[in-house]
Amino acid sequence: MTTLTRPRWTVPTALILLAFVPAVAGVVRVVDLAGGEVTADNSRFFASPLPVLLHVVGATVYSVVGAFQFVPGPRRSGWHRRAGRLLVPCGLVAALSGLWMTLFHELPAIDGDLLGFFRVGFGSFMAVALVLGFTAVRRRDYASHRAWMTRAYAIGLGAGSQAVVLGGWALVAAPPGEVGHALLMAAAWAVNLAVAEWVVRRRS
Repeated sequence: MTTLTRPRWTVPTALILLAFVPAVAGVVRVVDLAGGEVTADNSRFFASPLPVLLHVVGATVYSVVGAFQFVPGPRRSGWHRRAGRLLVPCGLVAALSGLWMTLFHELPAIDGDLLGFFRVGFGSFMAVALVLGFTAVRRRDYASHRAWMTRAYAIGLGAGSQAVVLGGWALVAAPPGEVGHALLMAAAWAVNLAVAEWVVRRRS
């Protein structure tokens, strides 16, 4: 039984590990806000803490709980539907709060206009994919539902892939400049979407 069930948990385990770094970073950010110590690095978060809290909670729940949607057993049970009712609003909160912070927060110097463009593009795509996935399941188009939700989750897990990409770059090269940083961040999202499309086409 252990041998048979282990492959079912390989994918969600890998996804949870990928979400671990941004989840920990989010918890640290929330603790930082609760501590009340304002510094040059976190002053923008204290200026508008609500979007930060919404983004951390929404993204963490979405990325961790969403990983279990890729386990075949629960997907065939009522748990998949109940979890989906939680994940869609959490995903929308994560995407929309991320867009708000991109457009209205004062960002670090390394986060230039190009990265802002990528964030708005991928964040908007995630929100649209969630809405399309939700409307698809309402009309019982389960293939489209799975496809759009897979794409949305790939974008939502972008922070984990970005930690891997930027960490790997730091091991082999000098820190990137503004444009290089933006391209590496976008590359992580692009890789996630490419994997998602492969999964969607493999299912088809």
